Amino acid sequence: MPGLGTVINVSLILLGGICGLMFGERLSDNCRDSLMKVNGVAVFLIGVSGALSKIFVIQDDTLATQGTVMMTVSLAAGTVFGELCHIDYQIERFGIWLKNRSGNAKDVQFVEGFVTAAFTVCIGAMAVIGSIQDGVSGDHSILIAKGVLDFVIILVLAAAMGKGCIFSAIPVAVFQGTITLLSNYLALMITDGAMDHISLVGSVLICCVGINLVWDQKIRVANMLPAVVIAAAWSYIF
Repeated sequence: MPGLGTVINVSLILLGGICGLMFGERLSDNCRDSLMKVNGVAVFLIGVSGALSKIFVIQDDTLATQGTVMMTVSLAAGTVFGELCHIDYQIERFGIWLKNRSGNAKDVQFVEGFVTAAFTVCIGAMAVIGSIQDGVSGDHSILIAKGVLDFVIILVLAAAMGKGCIFSAIPVAVFQGTITLLSNYLALMITDGAMDHISLVGSVLICCVGINLVWDQKIRVANMLPAVVIAAAWSYIF
């Protein structure tokens, strides 16, 4: 059944969030802070490994690089566009609306937890490829594998950052569900080159999420999202 992969993925996110809340209630504030930093390191390394796997290639028995110009241009142009559109502000507004509507108005970490978790589990090639396969052939394997990874990530994030992380299931459902609905068209449009570019730039954005968690920086990752679209378009233009 098309869409079942996303249903399983979302269910595992919800389960991971609930388990994380139950686990996090037993932890001290210092332990939660350390857990958030450690998870930030893990997210950062996931992003780094994904980016490096696309940058470095073996050519004629030597190690070479590729995609660095595309990555730099996409990130720069995408960030400028995102800043002009204030994407980060709009997503934070949605997070605040969710906080109030869900009865968590007093939860000071809700918006940060929601935004951090949403970007960690939404950005990546697995979401795109898995959703397309789910819609075209009914193959849920990639999204189920992603769901298991998301379960662990959201469990740890929810233990450290609270209820907001659970609501990352909403953008995952919308994003992957939309791709599944459009899968027959996207399967013809998205080439292997485009997917490589999406994976590379998406991994860099995941690195930035990790940096925010570890070093308490405020990289506006949401404003960098257009870079993923530019990266995909790059493969058709050049």
